Amino acid sequence: MEKSKTDNSRRTFLKTSLLAGGGLLIHFSGLAKLSLPHNDGGVPAVKWTEINGYVKISPENIVTIICPNPEFGQNVMTSLPMIVAEELGVDWKKVVVEMGPHDNVKLGPQFTGGSNSMRMYWKPLREAGATARHMLMLAAATAWSVPIDELTTKDGVIFHDKSGKNGTYGEFAEKASGIPVPKGVKLKEVKDFNVVRSSQKNVEGAKLVSGKPLFGLDYQHEGMLIAMIQHPPAFGMTHKSFDASAALKMPGIKDVFTIKLYEEGFEQGGFDVRTFNDLIVVVGKTTWEVMNARKKLIVEWVPVGDVINTMGGRSGKTEVVVPGELENTTTQLQKMLDYAKKPARQLRMDGDPETAFKNAAEIIERTYNAPFLAHNCMEPMNFFAHVTEEKALLVGPLQAPGWTEPTLAKVLKLPADKIEIQMTRMGGGFGRRAYGHYLVEAALISKKANAPVKLIYSREDDSTYGVYRPMYTATYRAALDSNKNLIAFHVKGGGIPEHAIHANRFPAGAIDNYLAESWEIPSNITVGAFRAPRSNFNAAAEQCFLDELAEAMGKDPIDFRLELLKRAKENPVGKNNEYDADRYAGVLELVRDKSGWNGAEHKKFSRGVAAYFCHNSYAAHVVDLTLKDGQPYVEQVFSAVDCGIVINPDAAVNMIQGAVVDGIGNSLYGGLTHKDGVVKENNFHSYRLIRMHEAPKKIEVSFVQNDIDPTGLGEPPFPPVFGAVANALYKASGNRHYQQPFALSKIESSSI
Repeated sequence: MEKSKTDNSRRTFLKTSLLAGGGLLIHFSGLAKLSLPHNDGGVPAVKWTEINGYVKISPENIVTIICPNPEFGQNVMTSLPMIVAEELGVDWKKVVVEMGPHDNVKLGPQFTGGSNSMRMYWKPLREAGATARHMLMLAAATAWSVPIDELTTKDGVIFHDKSGKNGTYGEFAEKASGIPVPKGVKLKEVKDFNVVRSSQKNVEGAKLVSGKPLFGLDYQHEGMLIAMIQHPPAFGMTHKSFDASAALKMPGIKDVFTIKLYEEGFEQGGFDVRTFNDLIVVVGKTTWEVMNARKKLIVEWVPVGDVINTMGGRSGKTEVVVPGELENTTTQLQKMLDYAKKPARQLRMDGDPETAFKNAAEIIERTYNAPFLAHNCMEPMNFFAHVTEEKALLVGPLQAPGWTEPTLAKVLKLPADKIEIQMTRMGGGFGRRAYGHYLVEAALISKKANAPVKLIYSREDDSTYGVYRPMYTATYRAALDSNKNLIAFHVKGGGIPEHAIHANRFPAGAIDNYLAESWEIPSNITVGAFRAPRSNFNAAAEQCFLDELAEAMGKDPIDFRLELLKRAKENPVGKNNEYDADRYAGVLELVRDKSGWNGAEHKKFSRGVAAYFCHNSYAAHVVDLTLKDGQPYVEQVFSAVDCGIVINPDAAVNMIQGAVVDGIGNSLYGGLTHKDGVVKENNFHSYRLIRMHEAPKKIEVSFVQNDIDPTGLGEPPFPPVFGAVANALYKASGNRHYQQPFALSKIESSSI
């Protein structure tokens, strides 16, 4: 039977309906331009463009803008609604912002990650605001019997100067709801912006500083129990048997049982991790009681052996064998060194690098290593679940509810429209909360316990469960002729269990003879996205090598990079270069000027520079560093970023400053090690983070001013920090650093 024009899927429709009291409610779908038939309220069919978010306007002229994307500190709850408010023409100070629930019907898949929020929603949200404004003006023009071209708006009020009439948006909201949605409404000129490009305070700032319950750990529900999981102590192990008799006698304990995360043959999606599949669960009244009872469990742990994961994808099901080895960091490093000597997979080749290296007058070769890194979100993983035979309610911190919902539906055997996911604010994400296994665990626990349950990870659970940044290595080689000209460049990178090489990024496209290769080693240590995945290592190694190469060639580090970028712009090699050489050079030139790169006033510091492109944006840093008692301290940082139009300058500066501090801490101190599959750094006493007194005293941020549509910002400033710190550390100590973390060689537990 042919599908009717009004038979729209639940993920691809727009709905305009009357609020109680007669207001205008506009929902936006980011997936299609579709019509909706009349509903019981007599609302006519409407059309909308690619939008993700919605606006509510009450008769009292209250404008509420709903943020569709999860918030974990990057301030999308302010910046995304600002885009709508700009085109809608309302007074930002009078706008109410709310976090929307997960809703595939109204909002489509919702995801905060990949630095995509601003880039994806820039045009759709502008169109949403502009179209809503136009509909309100049409309603006013009809009511006043005047041409719409004679109307103007300001701060949520519509004016007709010839007649002296005016009215608020709220007065025309009900009439506007009956107007067909127009197409191609003209958007504002960038020069006329008054909300976007103006610094606006965090809409949740007052709630944050006053301790309002915004986070998943704050959530309470009547009759709620607390659950905690006892997972294996090592990667590659599982439980053979357990004795819970002592735990069950502890105060407040309701039950102890096992759950299986995925049944045999379960087809996993790309974000369905399975670190440990068979889990022991303790359920009780309070967190303290459950934690104490969990200590009383007697468990026999055994190696699980090789595990087969069934993975889904565009090409269908595939089976992946996960090795059962109990891994050690020392042997992991040696294994990587051995793999690096073997033939690798070619990712890109320009020219004839083999001949160029054979004819070289000088070859420079360096290898860079980095350990696993833990996310260490301040708020440990947690989620509330209340699952019955008919429906499921889940509440908590999650980056990608749209990716987790299909897994929940399969595991719980419930249709998606019977699953409600409410999103709380996240106490950190960084990619860790893109993987919803802890939500699935909470749901399965609630179903088995037949009660509303909040699953809570302890800090030790969080540190030893995964998901981590992979362990990486890369070898860089450069060939110089007798005049010290760069004639060939070769990068060969690998990792456990993934490599980090971006073959089509700088300096690809700037060198005639170029080769990029990669290899990988399977592992049972679970890895995943970590702020600027792959780029956070690739930038560090590449930018350190470019500095060393510039020194060997007798060139200033910034001048050398700019020379390569000039070649990439004027006479590029290859056709797949991902970056814009002009924009790349722009951030280097800006940071050179703002930092006074070769100025005498900075001679008291050791300076390092690095620049990188990722997530559609460009960032460069100059780091000023000193040594105190042999330990490095970054005193000040100059940052330059090109992310297109900066929507909320204060928030953007805060994000870059946070990335700088995060990058310094990870580069100097971050490291996770294993012994027989056991994570050695299971809490902050052994996993070293940057301290308050170690943060830079000054971080000066500058933006390249242009009218390019906004691009990523949460991740791009992070990767080049590693290289800038390493290059500054060389100037301070006289030693090049090839192994992260740079400052912890004396601390055995955090060094590889």
